[in-house]
Amino acid sequence: MTFGEPIARREDPRLVTGQGRYVDDLGRDALAAAFVRSPHAHARITGIDVDDALDIDGLVAIYTWEDLRGRVAEPLPLLIPHPALTHGRTAYPLARDVVRHVGEAVVMVVARDRYLAEDAAERIRVTYEPLPPVVGIENAADAAHRVHDDVPGNIGAHLVQETGDAPAAIRVAPHVLEFRLDIERSASMPLEGRGVYARWDADDGSLRVYSSTQTSTSVRMAIAAKLGLPANKVEVIAPDVGGGFGVKIVHPWPEEVLVPWAARLLGQEVKWTEDRREHFVSAAHERAQVQHVRVGFDDDGRLLGLDVRIQHDHGAYTPYGIIVPIITSTQLLGPYKPGAYRVEFTSLYTNTVIVTPYRGAGRPQGAFCMERTMDRIADELGLDRAAVREVNLIRPEEFPYDQGLIFQDGRPLIYDSGDYPEMLRQVRELIGWDGFAAFRAEAERRGRRVGIGLACYVEGTGVGPYEGGHIEIDSSGRVHVSTGLTSQGQGHQTAFAQVAAAELGVPIEDVIVTTGDTRRFGYAVGTFASRAAVMSGNAIALAARKVREKALRIAGEALEADPRDLEIVDGVVRVRGDAGASIPLRTVAVLSNPLRYAFDESAQQATQFAVGGSMDDPPLTGEPGLEGRDYYSPPRSTFAYGMHAAIVETDPDTAEIRILRYAVLHDCGRLINPRIVEGQIHGGVAQGVGGALYERMVYDDEGQLLNASFMDFLMPYATEVPRIETGHMETASPLNPLGVKGAGEAGVIPGSAVIAAAIEDAEGIRITRMPISPSELYHLREAAAAGTAERTNRARTAASP
Repeated sequence: MTFGEPIARREDPRLVTGQGRYVDDLGRDALAAAFVRSPHAHARITGIDVDDALDIDGLVAIYTWEDLRGRVAEPLPLLIPHPALTHGRTAYPLARDVVRHVGEAVVMVVARDRYLAEDAAERIRVTYEPLPPVVGIENAADAAHRVHDDVPGNIGAHLVQETGDAPAAIRVAPHVLEFRLDIERSASMPLEGRGVYARWDADDGSLRVYSSTQTSTSVRMAIAAKLGLPANKVEVIAPDVGGGFGVKIVHPWPEEVLVPWAARLLGQEVKWTEDRREHFVSAAHERAQVQHVRVGFDDDGRLLGLDVRIQHDHGAYTPYGIIVPIITSTQLLGPYKPGAYRVEFTSLYTNTVIVTPYRGAGRPQGAFCMERTMDRIADELGLDRAAVREVNLIRPEEFPYDQGLIFQDGRPLIYDSGDYPEMLRQVRELIGWDGFAAFRAEAERRGRRVGIGLACYVEGTGVGPYEGGHIEIDSSGRVHVSTGLTSQGQGHQTAFAQVAAAELGVPIEDVIVTTGDTRRFGYAVGTFASRAAVMSGNAIALAARKVREKALRIAGEALEADPRDLEIVDGVVRVRGDAGASIPLRTVAVLSNPLRYAFDESAQQATQFAVGGSMDDPPLTGEPGLEGRDYYSPPRSTFAYGMHAAIVETDPDTAEIRILRYAVLHDCGRLINPRIVEGQIHGGVAQGVGGALYERMVYDDEGQLLNASFMDFLMPYATEVPRIETGHMETASPLNPLGVKGAGEAGVIPGSAVIAAAIEDAEGIRITRMPISPSELYHLREAAAAGTAERTNRARTAASP
């Protein structure tokens, strides 16, 4: 059995030796596109002068919005509408009249190569009438100026969910706290930026598009709709994709419409590859929220009522709807019973890059809110922080647990399974929670300042609506597995092969997996929200079971045995207890296709005279070939969970922050491949550390991104990512055949919360905003010292006669 084994990733040798095949490796003779992008955050376009660009040898075409026709000229789709999104707005592929963030595409240039296209773009003169920019949540809420003239108050969406009467519960609670928390804007930085390459075949009116995307089938449908083509005339292929982290789930990007449109119009191949600055100013960001918390609790720290108001910055447009604040508002609850709960969010337009899911997708903000709340309660009552969490945990016997809210998939927020108290016990043991006081005392004797933090989370994974899987066994015994979702480094070629091999009883070496190619599988949703293993994993398992059933039936006829007495071991169908009565699966594949003509020696076994059989039965029952297709659609999301603990050291002089230890306990149901899960956690923790200590997008008041390069935008190196100590629990999900849950975002979700808690414990200074830098910690120390001095002076003054 290969399911559950920590085998090495099969795709890695090819990728690490430079044999990967990415979008920019394709179409070397294609025409190249480049874009003129707005230098203003908010401005009216008053003129576009292309004359200076026209004399460039090798220029092929220049397009503005006025050159677009039909549906291509319309705004891009609002992918996920919602009743609360009352003023959803999306961009045009090329700006029409007004630009609303620095980096918005205004003109598209096509030339013989990228160098010439860039030269032409630099010669194009766009004149603007600057308009007042709206930057930051406070300015958006103040609404002195509007991002969109027809959106009152800059409010795109407003939603309230509640269970019980939280304000009433808080009013009568023995203890009440009220405070504000801030998470700043950040962004994913995949190794490979976005890219699109398109080829138009005029002879049969078909289009092939290669895109660095997380959702090839949806890009296909979007392109077909925009270009007015039948979907079966559009192929979209995601080759190797150098990371996604959410930014590549958005579709169609303007470039994914414009590049195929130009290829069709020009009758030539066209390609565009994003450069790094373009990624900073024209892709997508995430995270920015302001949270206002009011909580009531009893003497044990038990939640009685929780009321949270969230202001969410969604940037200039809302192509991906309001998924991020919905997830924040519902996943904020984590593994706890909140008593009565009320959450309200307002999603606001600003003149900045759009905000769409980034690994964690609203959950890091939610975990930060709830875990900082738990720490505040513990501090108020003088209780152990772990004890306050323990008293609020959902107990194992309470599953399934209905939180009384509606999740991002439109289904009830019902946790399916778990053992939260046991995980808390294990993470405390792993980090040495109970012995930390002695460690701190020893550190203090040496002049060192250390602190410990703890943070918990629950993650909704495997959101629908569906994914599919197809399996075909050929006459050589190779097993071809196809699924429509894409891969960006998750190890799908390994994990999905393990599922198929386990279900079929074949060596994993015989399994070949294809993802993200609409030629092989046309119906899919995409790779995001920790859903691949749950969705495609189960679909592949169901398809494999169909193939297995058919294989046993055909082998039973050949062996004159009851299919119920057969098993498949190492690719051979055999009678249980009789190793001599067997038939290779490759032969079964041949027998599954009754032939009139033989084209090789294997095929001779399946011709009409060789197979024989009853003269009264038809040669074929069912479909030919040893293959099967099936789909998995979940009743609702399944909920993984985890707990992180960290020990940090803060330098008394420089305020530098160093992570000494980092522990992760995680439960994603049955593990398909523990090694891959471990890798996912490590990658997530790295991004969590980045979000807590380094990564932020800094805008000035004019909407200019001040750190749009790797010279100024900090990310953790391997030297900044601590050694990660991990432990796994396996609580099978009752919602799907494999009992699996997602793991892709587990490492990143509680990063800011756990590191903030540890810094606060080390410093004795309230940490309410993340990320935090050494300079910010230094200023917090100064402010705390000044506050202490002021209180001392007031006390002395009051005591004076």
